[in-house]
Amino acid sequence: MNKPILFLTLTLTLALTFSSYASDTKQADLAGNWYPANREELIYLLGGYLESADPDDVEGEIFAIIAPHAGYRFSGPVAAHAFKAVRRKAVKTVIVIGFAHRKFFDGISIYDRGSFTTPLGELSVDTELAKKISAGNPKISYYPDAFSGENSIEMQLPFIQMVFGDARIVPIAFGNQSYEYAVILADALSAALKERDDCLIVASTDMSHYHPYEEAKAIDSHAIRLLESKKVKELYDEVSLRICEFCGVLPVAATLLAAEKLGFGDIRILKYANSGDTFGPKEDVVGYVSAVIYKKSPVTGHQSPAGTNYKPRGSEDGKGEGKMLNETQRKRLLQIARESVTGFVRDGKRRRFTESDPVLNMPMGAFVTLHEGGELRGCIGNMIGQGPLYQTVADMAIEAGTGDPRFPAVSSAELDKIEIEISVLSPMKRVSGPDEIKVPGHGVIVRQGGMSGVYLPQVAEETGWSKEEFLTSLCAHKAGLAPDAWRDPATEMYVFTAEVFGEKGGKR
Repeated sequence: MNKPILFLTLTLTLALTFSSYASDTKQADLAGNWYPANREELIYLLGGYLESADPDDVEGEIFAIIAPHAGYRFSGPVAAHAFKAVRRKAVKTVIVIGFAHRKFFDGISIYDRGSFTTPLGELSVDTELAKKISAGNPKISYYPDAFSGENSIEMQLPFIQMVFGDARIVPIAFGNQSYEYAVILADALSAALKERDDCLIVASTDMSHYHPYEEAKAIDSHAIRLLESKKVKELYDEVSLRICEFCGVLPVAATLLAAEKLGFGDIRILKYANSGDTFGPKEDVVGYVSAVIYKKSPVTGHQSPAGTNYKPRGSEDGKGEGKMLNETQRKRLLQIARESVTGFVRDGKRRRFTESDPVLNMPMGAFVTLHEGGELRGCIGNMIGQGPLYQTVADMAIEAGTGDPRFPAVSSAELDKIEIEISVLSPMKRVSGPDEIKVPGHGVIVRQGGMSGVYLPQVAEETGWSKEEFLTSLCAHKAGLAPDAWRDPATEMYVFTAEVFGEKGGKR
């Protein structure tokens, strides 16, 4: 072989090899269409769904969830119930089981290398577990085309990133609807997972497709009863006969069969709705369900939190609602606030921060309050998050120290005496009248004729005011309105809650 031909051969070989490795990183296909392509917008959207979801508490060890995979405005509120229910499970790997809507092939495809990307970042594939699942069975193989534009897989990934941070994934897609493949995958999963308690399966499916609203509810109600009975073959047969509808019947069947083999015999339906409930007309709707598959624990109690996972707001002891932020996230925000105000006061420069935590990147409103010797020294906030939470905290810390018109700017000599408190705010909700306002509990904004004012929730706690005293002071002293303007139907009123924490560990 002469040198030019040898060089060309080597070049082609290297190009093909590089192309093969490059293709191991699966890019998002549906961002910008099925869900937002903008990172902050996506975090805000999913954070809102998770915040609003109110699933039943599941006392026991969760093995799997069932979640829908339509566009988020249709199925996101339902999927959020499943992911929120499992937020406390310590998860290292999530196995996402879907099916190929657009590529028919005989067998089961498993993505066993590289990573997937979404606007929230990269999810690495758990190659070791993927190889273990596919070991010795030629029906389970790497066929990457199965995942091209595949919503049954991709729509689960941003939720996984929101709830489980840097967990790895094993994407699996069925190529056809033969029951034998559900059995094959169930056997492979049960063998691979029998020594693992840090994995979660997501069975991806929607329900009835394009029926009138009431007809869809009847069809789906029957399907849910079958699902709850755990009669897997009967469920599959009725779907095959179109008596009921699960487009992802094989992901559901394989998950139920694997769960049974591993001793997870309980199932709980968390939420059912259809697109007529969530977004769109009621003439031709699609049904969605979220559920958990688990086993009851002999001793009830909370599962261990999973690192920096998303949690809703509330108390530390698990009573009432949960928290928006875990302890690591709180400490990081306090550190950012401290470094920001210190750096700006001492050298006039704003510190730059880059955070990978999805929760800290959510666009949430926040106030930063400074105290010195137990007295207020500055308080500035942003009610509506216009950017990442960590950046809002950094900016408001500087404004509280140097821009509150009620106080002179903090001096370098005062920095060691200043104590920082942060209030992270929930989204605002408009209320129709004072009966919907809880005092203490809610922060309130009043607005009328271009005049507005706000009190944080802790104002009522610190003053001991009644609701009437709270609202009267808010209108008269903060908004410049008539003291009884809160009784006027023309006055707009909005409520929100706040998670409050400080450098001395004070929490409300």
